[in-house]
Amino acid sequence: MGKKRKADNNGMVYSTNSDYEFDYSTEEIETLPNNQQNLRVSIDKKNRKGKMVTLITGFVGSDDDLKALGKLVKTKCGVGGSVKDNEIIIQGNFTEKIKDILTKESYKVKG
Repeated sequence: MGKKRKADNNGMVYSTNSDYEFDYSTEEIETLPNNQQNLRVSIDKKNRKGKMVTLITGFVGSDDDLKALGKLVKTKCGVGGSVKDNEIIIQGNFTEKIKDILTKESYKVKG
């Protein structure tokens, strides 16, 4: 079997309009400076088989910057995690340590 390709045209398969041209441009979200970000740090156990994770939400910016922040937090905490749906998921309860890391990086942190 071949690899499935994701459609770049928002689900449009075919158009009967001969003059139609699909607009492939995507708007790049501009990343706010660290001191203007309002991040929330919380603990979550829901739908995770009873395992505790720390969630970082509220980041406004590009996916690359979010992934870079996620990598920074994961390496400073020395644990695993992932970046999905505009939130950073860190395995375990590291709320205080993550708050310290983010405030040192000059982010506004609530939690």
